[in-house]
Amino acid sequence: MGIVAGLDSSSESTRIVVCDADTGAVIRQGYAPHPAEKGHEIDPQAWLMSLGEAAGNGLLEGVQAIGVSAQQHGVLPLDGDGALVRAALVGNDRRAQSAAADLVDALGGRAAWAQAVGAVPHAAQPLTKLRWLARNEPANAARVAEVLQPHDWLVWQLLGRPARRTTDRGGASGTGYWSAATGAYRPDLVELALGHQVRLPEVLGPSGTAGFTPEGLLISAGTGETMAAAFGLGVGSGDAVVSLGASGSVFGIHHEAPADSTGTITSFADATGMYLPVVHVSNAVRVLRGTAEMLGTDLAGLSELALKSTPGSYGMVLLPYLEGERTPHLPHTAGSLHGLRRESMKPEHLARAAFEGMLCGLADALDVLRGRGVEVRRVFLLGAAAELGAVQAAAPGLFGAQVVVPQPADYAALGAARQAAWALGAAHGTLPAHEPPRWPAAASQVFEPGEDLPVGQAVRQQYIAVREESYAGAFLSAP
Repeated sequence: MGIVAGLDSSSESTRIVVCDADTGAVIRQGYAPHPAEKGHEIDPQAWLMSLGEAAGNGLLEGVQAIGVSAQQHGVLPLDGDGALVRAALVGNDRRAQSAAADLVDALGGRAAWAQAVGAVPHAAQPLTKLRWLARNEPANAARVAEVLQPHDWLVWQLLGRPARRTTDRGGASGTGYWSAATGAYRPDLVELALGHQVRLPEVLGPSGTAGFTPEGLLISAGTGETMAAAFGLGVGSGDAVVSLGASGSVFGIHHEAPADSTGTITSFADATGMYLPVVHVSNAVRVLRGTAEMLGTDLAGLSELALKSTPGSYGMVLLPYLEGERTPHLPHTAGSLHGLRRESMKPEHLARAAFEGMLCGLADALDVLRGRGVEVRRVFLLGAAAELGAVQAAAPGLFGAQVVVPQPADYAALGAARQAAWALGAAHGTLPAHEPPRWPAAASQVFEPGEDLPVGQAVRQQYIAVREESYAGAFLSAP
């Protein structure tokens, strides 16, 4: 069918992959860093400069369509002429924490927000950033006539800044003012946050076309990085993805946006027409790094130590709530070590307890999804820590599922390219609008629970017993 490109503009860099539209085979790749961001504000022209550098040396020659993925939770406030009112607000901006709390109260609590848009306001959300802007920069807030997110703005720039502004359902579902369940904006919530209503971009379907560049290239709808990465990985119903950063996130693929009155689940839309219910945990790899520092080693050394111990860590259980916790909702608690005995006081047992504690915390998040009807047969593990032997050894038994560790790749850019191929095929009538191109699944290592499943589940029950003794009913009621 031709050649397509996917570009991912993350918080740190622009990555571009050029692919065969039929097979998904990567033909060329480009990369360029972004200028270092200072704080949580940036001139988005830096993204365009990085894009131009990454696309240099004829990288896009012969390309017929481009898909765009970009960092989520950014706000680009524009005036009535389409000019930026101020620098873009990006990232998890802690300045907006009190604004998030204000919004929660203004609508009547967490359950009201979960029902309205499937998400409870938090500091990173675009809606919350608008509230912060209204409170702290009222003159700028008064000038805001429309709001775009990073991928919306990049698509608009590639198209030559046309009158039409677009987004996709995946990106829209992260704003705090669009509901994945109803597929509609809530302009009243924008007014609640900013003080007045604004123009919002048209939400395109998964195979939609945002427009054509002056050179005739088709630009697809684009999406947020999480949705693009899921599409690039090729995950589907029955799959869950666990992302191992300092904090962690767990999402599944579901046919509907699960209702969750506690607000523990955030209901996003994905890039295919399905839904991405997400559960966040505050403590993931930071648990491993902290333990490694305590034992005078690094993550690889901690993994080697842990593999010298045995499942259950000689009875030690680490509740990994080092930075408070989102799941369960224990924002003011701390981590704790239980079951310490003289025979267990060895570095290898503490190392093993750190891995088991981190993974059991993530298993709790998986169980939240399962409890809302999300099927989990396979778990994809993402992040550098997924390569650690101790993670790969323990995760299948603790998660109670097959664990897949994909080889490192630019999955968000690949997802954007796959979307471009879909839009191109739909526009030419060679692909149905409801069915994406069938690209090969990501090359991966696969780990089965096998005979270790009963042992892993016994360790998990040991963890649950300690958690319930320490924080009885933490998962049984709304925060």
